Amino acid sequence: MYTTLISVQQLKALQSSGQPVMVFDCSCDLMKPEMADVMFDTARIQGAHQAHLDRHLSTHAATAVNGGRHPLPARETVAAWLGSLGLTNQMQVVVYDRNGANYCGRLWWMLKWLGHDAVAVLDGGLQAWQAAGGAIETGPAHHTLKPAKFDLKPALREWVSTSQLAPQVGHADLTVIDARGAARYRGEMEPIDPVAGHIPGALNRPFTDNLDANGFFKTPEVLRAEFDKVLAGRNPATVVHHCGSGVSAVPNILAMELAGLGVTRLYPGSWSEWCNTPGLPCAKG
Repeated sequence: MYTTLISVQQLKALQSSGQPVMVFDCSCDLMKPEMADVMFDTARIQGAHQAHLDRHLSTHAATAVNGGRHPLPARETVAAWLGSLGLTNQMQVVVYDRNGANYCGRLWWMLKWLGHDAVAVLDGGLQAWQAAGGAIETGPAHHTLKPAKFDLKPALREWVSTSQLAPQVGHADLTVIDARGAARYRGEMEPIDPVAGHIPGALNRPFTDNLDANGFFKTPEVLRAEFDKVLAGRNPATVVHHCGSGVSAVPNILAMELAGLGVTRLYPGSWSEWCNTPGLPCAKG
């Protein structure tokens, strides 16, 4: 069972073994959401299903569990969608994108939240798969779906709400890590949300820092040293991750687990919910 990363070679071996595995392409462009469908049709791993950030991995329906730009759907909603594709609780799931694990981490985390541990991110993404000669298909997908029952299990990952987070800000038992780029964190620019800045006291660790020059996750040893530097003695168990809308924060969650720093929490509402909540402080610099 793969629960964090899976290499191209490991995925090929898994597919050849005949073991049931479901692959999801989560590719997206945050500034041009319509490009997700274009990318999926242009090239994807053979047999992959699409996991669209706006259609499948977030919702603005009344059943959303949080606020912000990409609210989480209810667990029951996600489970029903996965079951409709034929996913069972016994299957290995592999998620990938072509965006430095920015988007596929969202589905990785959501499956953990549903209680499904057998989910892994394809290290290096679609680029690594193509470079290794992996089978690719193009055009509209034509899956023969066999709906299955995907049961919810106790959550393996936790999230915090704005109402839970706000009273803890500034306390020693909370460490907020902001995964956005340094300029957005400092409040020098803000291309999406109405307010620039960051949650007071938050530390900055851009999610892009987790990858090496070839687009693969850095080694556990390197990640451990880098996060130790960011934390500067703070207890990893106190960490809550956020970004702009709860998507690109997840690579930091995965990286901390790869580094042996344990399971940490997600603030899915992130900056987009925080800065739109009246009365909450915003910092710059």
